[in-house]
Amino acid sequence: MKVRKTPLRTCVVTHEKLPKNELLRIVRTPEGTVEADLTGKKNGRGAYIKKDLETLDKACKSKVLEHHLEVTIDSQVYNDIREVIINNK
Repeated sequence: MKVRKTPLRTCVVTHEKLPKNELLRIVRTPEGTVEADLTGKKNGRGAYIKKDLETLDKACKSKVLEHHLEVTIDSQVYNDIREVIINNK
């Protein structure tokens, strides 16, 4: 049986290359909303962050997600992402 390669993605905050299943995709939908994409298949511009609360805090302070997604992000969106990270550990 053939062994499948695990796709690697880069965290936009820490710049670490990690397997895709260890990262969380944040997507800006065509409607302009920002949300966590648990399936990894939603339409829109996406950015990957590590599933870690410290990484999320760094992203919030440095506004790196806003830069990558080219949109301003409300604090409520960060709180929603925080809940997703806590629930998926």
